[in-house]
Amino acid sequence: MIEKQNKYPWGYAKVLTEGENYRVKRISLNPSSRQSYQSHERRAESWVIVSGEGKITIDDVESSVGPAAVIMISMNVKHRIENISSENPLVFIETQFGTYIGEDDIIRYDDDYGRHLDNWADCDADLI
Repeated sequence: MIEKQNKYPWGYAKVLTEGENYRVKRISLNPSSRQSYQSHERRAESWVIVSGEGKITIDDVESSVGPAAVIMISMNVKHRIENISSENPLVFIETQFGTYIGEDDIIRYDDDYGRHLDNWADCDADLI
């Protein structure tokens, strides 16, 4: 398998392994950055925080997270993760699993980079 690393406005994601109905990524969130507030119709996700401190939002409920935190996100649940440090990255392992794990299964509700305005989710369009 060829390792894929994609850069985004908030940091980068590196695919560690993938199969028919799953994908595992190592995600690094830049200091003071956050991902889109989004949901997925055909996949669920789990996040394991490796390093850093953050804030997650799950269906409009905010919680603090740090190393060893495990977060489960069901299909169709709105979610976001934010790095609250102004100096250090927030690193976590994301496991996606479901009947479809394509990057176009993203519904964005809010995005600091304006990507929710057209609500497109093509992975190549997210690259910077």
